[in-house]
Amino acid sequence: MKTGTLYIVATPIGNLEDITLRALRVLKEARMIAAEDTRQTKKLLTRYGIAAAVTSYHEHNEKEKAPFLIGKLKEGTDIALVSDAGTPGISDPGYRLTRLAVESGVPVVAIPGPSALISVLSVSGFALDQFTFKGFLPHGGAEKKKFLLEMRVPEHTFVIYESPRRLKETIEAVIEVIGDAEMVVGREMTKLHEEVLRGHASEIKERLKEREIKGEVTLVIRTGKIASETSYEDELKKLLADGFHLKDAVKAVAQEFGLPKSEVYKEALRIKEGLKS
Repeated sequence: MKTGTLYIVATPIGNLEDITLRALRVLKEARMIAAEDTRQTKKLLTRYGIAAAVTSYHEHNEKEKAPFLIGKLKEGTDIALVSDAGTPGISDPGYRLTRLAVESGVPVVAIPGPSALISVLSVSGFALDQFTFKGFLPHGGAEKKKFLLEMRVPEHTFVIYESPRRLKETIEAVIEVIGDAEMVVGREMTKLHEEVLRGHASEIKERLKEREIKGEVTLVIRTGKIASETSYEDELKKLLADGFHLKDAVKAVAQEFGLPKSEVYKEALRIKEGLKS
């Protein structure tokens, strides 16, 4: 019996016209569609007159559902995997099923298309020869600051997803930990109320001060050069005085200044002793 194929199908992140012709064909031909939210997917299917068997596959059932879907694939059923919006597996359910399919010898085919992360990057105006996607930030203040501390890399572009409720707090934390970095905020990309804000973190903070933020947010941060007058000793002293753990401060400064951790660690111990006295 011929094994079925698992299709990883990207769907619109807002504007339903962003579906590709190939994605529509695959959704029509697949014998089953595994959807993060069946209600959301049925809106898309109805728009394009697609009648298909739809089953739920989301973060709360994927451990149990993935083996069932693999069984169907092995029986010869072609399955299209879709998330609520964008590309499955990118901060959305999908990787468990994909991994199991690969391990089981099931063909996995990408049907590329929309992605919030790529959409905002493409209009950011930042250098994109290299960038780092960091997913969602931790919620807690201390954990968030520790997370941002790892992003103190000179002249690098980072992309994160953030809740509209926490956006202002996150921008404050970026200013405190990384500095007044250049930033692009993409909100409700491809939707009716799409908005792209550009500027330094302090400027965007001021523009959003009196606003209630709604909709999905993608944040692009471009770190700057190390200031010529800044020494690694001063940076270490500041981070330790601000309450960061010695290990985290050492890792960040060594990365930022391109120095051996052992050298930075020795200096950190010296500074720590000085702060105690």
